[in-house]
Amino acid sequence: MAALLPGEWIKNWEKGGKSEFVQLCRALSENKNHDVGFRDIQQALYELAYHVVRGNLKHDQASNVLGDVIEFREDMPSILADVFCILDIETSCLEEKNKRDHFTQLVLACLYLVSDTVLKERLDPETLESLGLIKQSQQFNQKSVKIKTKLFYKQQKFNLLREENEGYAKLIAELGQDLSGNITSDLILENIKSLIGCFNLDPNRVLDIILEVYECRPEYDDFFVPLIESYMYMCEPQTLCHILGFKFKFYQDPSGETPSSLYRVAAVLLQHNLIDLEDLYVHLLPGDNAIIEEHKREIVEAKQIVRKLTMVVLSSEKTEEKEKEKEKEEEKTEKPPDNQKLGLLEALLKIGDWHHSQSIMDQMPPFYATSHKPIAIALCQLVHVTVEPLYRRVGVPKGAKGSPISSLPNKRAPKQAESFEELRKEVFNMLCYLGPHLSHDPILFAKVVRLGKAFMKEFQSDGSKQEDKEKMETLFSCLLSITDQVLLPSLSLMDCNACMSEELWGMFKTFPYQYRYRLYGQWKNETYNSHPLLVKVKAQTIDRAKYIMKRLTKENVKPSGRQIGKLSHSNPTILFDYILSQIQKYDNLITPVVDSLKYLTSLNYDVLAYCIIEALANPEKERMKHDDTTISSWLQSLASFCGAVFRKYPIELAGLLQYVANQLKAGKSFDLLILKEVVQKMAGIEITEEMTMEQLEAMTGGEQLKAEGGYFGQIRNTKKSSQRLKDALLDHDLALPLCLLMAQQRNGVIFQEGGEKHLKLVGKLYDQCHDTLVQFGGFLASNLSTEDYIKRVPSIDVLCNEFHTPHDAAFFLSRPMYAHHISSKYDELKKAEKGNKQQHKVHKYITSCELVMAPVHEAVISLHLPKVWDDISPQFYATFWSLTMYDLAVPHSSYDREVNKLKVQMKAIDDNQEMPPNKKKKEKERCTALQDKLLEEEKKQLEHVQRVLQRLKLEKDNWLLAKSTKNETITKFLQLCIFPRCIFSAIDAVYCAHFVELVHQQKTPNFSTLLCYDRVFSDIIYTVASCTENEASRYGRFLCCMLETVTRWHSDRVIYEKECGNYPGFLTILRATGFDGGNKADQLDYENFRHVVHKWHYKLTKASVHCLETGEYTHIRNILIVLTKILPWYPKVLNLGQALERRVHKICQEEKEKRPDLYALAMGYSGQLKSRKPFMIPENEFHHKDPPARNAVPATVQNGPGGAGMPTSLTINTVRLEEGTTEETADKLKEKSQGVVKVINKTVNATPKVTTSNGNSASNSKIIKEKDDKEKSGKEKDKEKKDKTPAVTPEMKALGKDGKDKPKEERANKDEKAREIKEKTPKSDKEKEKVKKEEKASKEEKSKTVVTIIESKSTAEKEREKEPSRERDLAKEMKSKENAKGGEKVPVAGSLKSPVPRSETSESEREQKRRKVDTHSSPSHSSTVKDNLNELKDSSAKHYVNHTTPTLSKSKEREVEKKDLDKSRERSREREKKDEKDRKDRKRDHSNSDREVPQDSTKRRKEENGTTGSSKHSKSESPSDSPRLNEKEKEKNKSKSSGKEKGDSIKAEKMEKSSSGSKKESRHDKEKAEKKEKRDSTGGKEEKKHHKSSDKHR
Repeated sequence: MAALLPGEWIKNWEKGGKSEFVQLCRALSENKNHDVGFRDIQQALYELAYHVVRGNLKHDQASNVLGDVIEFREDMPSILADVFCILDIETSCLEEKNKRDHFTQLVLACLYLVSDTVLKERLDPETLESLGLIKQSQQFNQKSVKIKTKLFYKQQKFNLLREENEGYAKLIAELGQDLSGNITSDLILENIKSLIGCFNLDPNRVLDIILEVYECRPEYDDFFVPLIESYMYMCEPQTLCHILGFKFKFYQDPSGETPSSLYRVAAVLLQHNLIDLEDLYVHLLPGDNAIIEEHKREIVEAKQIVRKLTMVVLSSEKTEEKEKEKEKEEEKTEKPPDNQKLGLLEALLKIGDWHHSQSIMDQMPPFYATSHKPIAIALCQLVHVTVEPLYRRVGVPKGAKGSPISSLPNKRAPKQAESFEELRKEVFNMLCYLGPHLSHDPILFAKVVRLGKAFMKEFQSDGSKQEDKEKMETLFSCLLSITDQVLLPSLSLMDCNACMSEELWGMFKTFPYQYRYRLYGQWKNETYNSHPLLVKVKAQTIDRAKYIMKRLTKENVKPSGRQIGKLSHSNPTILFDYILSQIQKYDNLITPVVDSLKYLTSLNYDVLAYCIIEALANPEKERMKHDDTTISSWLQSLASFCGAVFRKYPIELAGLLQYVANQLKAGKSFDLLILKEVVQKMAGIEITEEMTMEQLEAMTGGEQLKAEGGYFGQIRNTKKSSQRLKDALLDHDLALPLCLLMAQQRNGVIFQEGGEKHLKLVGKLYDQCHDTLVQFGGFLASNLSTEDYIKRVPSIDVLCNEFHTPHDAAFFLSRPMYAHHISSKYDELKKAEKGNKQQHKVHKYITSCELVMAPVHEAVISLHLPKVWDDISPQFYATFWSLTMYDLAVPHSSYDREVNKLKVQMKAIDDNQEMPPNKKKKEKERCTALQDKLLEEEKKQLEHVQRVLQRLKLEKDNWLLAKSTKNETITKFLQLCIFPRCIFSAIDAVYCAHFVELVHQQKTPNFSTLLCYDRVFSDIIYTVASCTENEASRYGRFLCCMLETVTRWHSDRVIYEKECGNYPGFLTILRATGFDGGNKADQLDYENFRHVVHKWHYKLTKASVHCLETGEYTHIRNILIVLTKILPWYPKVLNLGQALERRVHKICQEEKEKRPDLYALAMGYSGQLKSRKPFMIPENEFHHKDPPARNAVPATVQNGPGGAGMPTSLTINTVRLEEGTTEETADKLKEKSQGVVKVINKTVNATPKVTTSNGNSASNSKIIKEKDDKEKSGKEKDKEKKDKTPAVTPEMKALGKDGKDKPKEERANKDEKAREIKEKTPKSDKEKEKVKKEEKASKEEKSKTVVTIIESKSTAEKEREKEPSRERDLAKEMKSKENAKGGEKVPVAGSLKSPVPRSETSESEREQKRRKVDTHSSPSHSSTVKDNLNELKDSSAKHYVNHTTPTLSKSKEREVEKKDLDKSRERSREREKKDEKDRKDRKRDHSNSDREVPQDSTKRRKEENGTTGSSKHSKSESPSDSPRLNEKEKEKNKSKSSGKEKGDSIKAEKMEKSSSGSKKESRHDKEKAEKKEKRDSTGGKEEKKHHKSSDKHR
């Protein structure tokens, strides 16, 4: 504390210090704050005196200034005495004597200022002696002790003999007289005074007797209280308290019991403030410490009981435990000592003294006092009285009388509540002290709840002022606290009181669910731990729940349900928590539990909803199984339970739906399982991938047909539950948010949520998310009214661009809106005009469509890049996405099926003898009504479909703009329409297939059906690999429907001609745009179509085998699913089926141990495939392969090489069909293929083309002469070949006999690997020479076989050769076309090829066949051979790419010559094609069939004419080859680079030598034959060399 007296003042005391000090004291004494002034003055005086003691100031100077200051305050002498007292103590301790002397001098100097008595009171006796104020300190001390003893310890003894009994008798008579008259307490008091004086009575004893009489006459409060009050004026204040204390002490021995009358007297005296509670409290037993100890002991005991109940006790231990418990209980029954504090508390409550009661309760642990029933009841009674007026005003239900409660007689009781504000101030506090013990008074419980209800009604009705609103808010939060702390705990302690539970729900249902759930959470997780009694109750509830759940079965649902109901009325949270834990473990409990919950109250259902959400949100539970690939079974069980329970009982759904929405917001999609189950059970809308085709068909009809035939379980009576679900969604605005969240979460599953998760699980979650979206969207579409739907779903561009909804989902949500909109517009127009003609109706329908869809056409433009709309119009895009199967076709068979079912049902009802007649009648009526509904619905749908088709007919011309190419148009159509939608849902898959067919049937301009189907069937690997499990299933359905259409066309020429013959979709020449009717020649004819279909089947096989061989889980699973789906239509061809079967069998063996789910899928498919085997057909039955008739006109037979009997237009077509497939795969492939073109051109030229007819007779004769020489060398080479390749030849022989027995994989793998290694390893010079020799030999041999053919040439052909200029032009044209195509030429050769492997025959067989060939030299035969060779050329173009490129780059000249030859061939081919198209078509078929299945003479001919050479390579076409396609591509790239530089020079030379003579031609023939021999032999060698290494590779 800062010094008030600076040192300067003391130094300059006389000059200015003195006056400064006086001024300071004056200022301090005038300070208004009394306490502060007092302390500061004390300090100032102390500092002054201290300076004197230290010798800084003279004592006379100090006494002078003190004399000046003393008048400033009245208590200044006292303050000074205090200062002296402190200094006295301080200086007496000091050793320096001079300081003590200074102090004594100062006091002496100041004696005139402070009186002696004050100093005697405050200073030490020794100091007083030294000051001379007393003579001897010792005497002084003795005197003071005597006085104190007399004052405090001497008791005034009344001589009892002096007190006369008569006095007491008179006193009792006075107090006990009849007080009803005019007798007042004052009168009696005067008499009592007289008696005390007269009979010398002891006043304390008199007071005691007054209290005794008051105890006996409690009804005379008004008399005794004033009397005691007046009497107390004559006594010391403590006297009354002491006397009461002695009274209480008297009853404190263990056997004593304090009478209630004494408690009452004490309470009344406390209420009138005649005694202090603190004074009396100390006299009462037991002490507070004992009470706290007892409370702790109770808690420990409660916990022990819980432990016992939860412990598993063996039967032998049980008996011992029971005995121990009995002993304990006996001990407990000994009566506890009287608790006087609680007795007093009860009395206080009864008389309404809340203030003192509160003070006592505050001294004890919480709820300790009210846990004693009498106190709880007394407090309840007090609350009854307090709430009475308000309850009468707002709480009494209509029609109830109720028994009014009279107010307390005394005026000091709490004020009765008239308003809610007063209720809060007075009553809520009392209720908080009551806590769970309100359970003792259910009537009061009901009153409080009703008051709460009344308050909520007022709270929710708006229109009050701002201040009132704040008050109401405060009140509301207080009400929630009371509910949490008092009402719910009290309910727990009530014994199964269903009425209270319902009463409480009356108030609870006015709270928003967030508040309710918060309360339930507190109740469940915190309340039960706050009180020993509740701890016990919780344990007992769990114990009882276990007992019931152990015995719950389907058979005893009713009795068990009643027990569950009873238990749930009081402790629902604990019970449901246990039940749910059991359901999570044992899912077979779900059904019985759901059935047993029918005896619950509304509150309990609400609590159940909360408990379910809490169980779902449990952070400690893992949502995945340990393998991380499947959703945990506990979650699945809970979801299933959710669905069942929410459907069956009227539980509020808002909380659950919001929970799912919140989880989605947080990016967690596991809990969609719950939404899925709830919608499925409540609305009857199933999502299942395993729908039968019949069900799917039913799903394309109206609502009634869907309900009857579309779902697995006939879910009936969903009207109410689906209405509840709808209301919950609309009331809480969750319908659209849930849709959008699900739509966004689909991608979230993959890119955010799926980060660390197993791919299988990610797929499952994606499917779950997608399926739930489809199901939920379906529910909204069928249940929301048009207005609700339109009001909630924004336009398509907003959905996609603002909410980032994927397009498929956005259209899925908008589709019902368009349908609603159009139908309502159509109805409006119909009402406006009454025209009833069909034409008018259609016109109106189209108008309404235009009105509704025009803004949609505008909106969709923003969804894609502008160049998209160059090919397809926004109108087409919107039409595709807005229509459904309902709009395209009427499922007549489904309608008939359901109607027949109903007829059968009605017949069964008639035949049923046991059914009572009235029930019969009802059932029949139901069936009839249903039948009528179905027929009506069918008629309605039929009209609708007709209208839609009319509309499409009008729209179709503007659909496909094809500003780039038809191919590009198909790409856009597949990419933006078909593929996204066909995997959206099963019905959408069917819809897509139907839509494609519909676009075809409508003869839509610029739509190439052929291209579309080709693109769909050609490369399915990528699409299959990128699907989830369910998407694969839908994709399979889509392919199945597409195949169904194709198979129908393939099955019958008549159907084909009718449905495809003259349609623009089957044009084989693709012009950029426009459709000019197309002459018949431009159409794809039936036979060629069958070839194309075979090609598609082959492509499917190739893709399937590739997927099966990857070893990737997703590839294998998905392709198996797809294959299972398309089983009805594929495989149809026997050899493809066998290839597939072998591969699937291998999967079965490989995956049995590793991946059981794949094994199961493969086994399932394998079984089904075997059962389909009898229906498969050989390839030649699938498409024609026989040679043409012998008597064909020779002139038309002369096919040019390379045409393969196919019209030019179709060749181009196949090029373009293939182009589609390459485009779709990826840009990379495109680049590769374009790069490879040049190489391929070269290779084409490099292959032997024996059938050229340019050579003159001289060259022919040369060949004949050379034949014999070469034959020998050829044989020798062949022998060499056999010796060098022992591993291959026997195998080939076997294959010759039975080509189908050996697995294709082995062949392909050997071949492939040999080829790979060949390309990788650089050849030495010697090896190269060897290779060349061998090639030469083989070629020579082949050239021999051709002689007969060359001889049989017709003169007509020779004449044609004289027109080179025309041919050259044509050739140029072809070239330019091919170059323009870029990489699109790559797959030409194989485009229509079959995958049948060809076998290599032995030498002897070949000889025999050659002889036969020599005998056949008819024109038709020769042309067949030509065709074969032409095709061989094409096929080898594909297969020889890898082999020929290295040699090409070495020998330019030979290549150039070959190119010339090639050119001239192409010219003649062009000319011949143009002359005889129809003939050629047939030829090509036969040539195809010849090539694919060698049979009889065709087989021999083919092998004779060089097919054997290419047989090895043609194997690489087999499906088992596919996994290495990518490697080939890479290798092509390598070879491409080496060949590029020489390409240009070769071209130039080629042009120069195009007109060279016929001798050259024959030389080329030889060289070609040699080359071919070389290639074959090299292939054999390499195979041998690298056989082992390829095994290692494998």
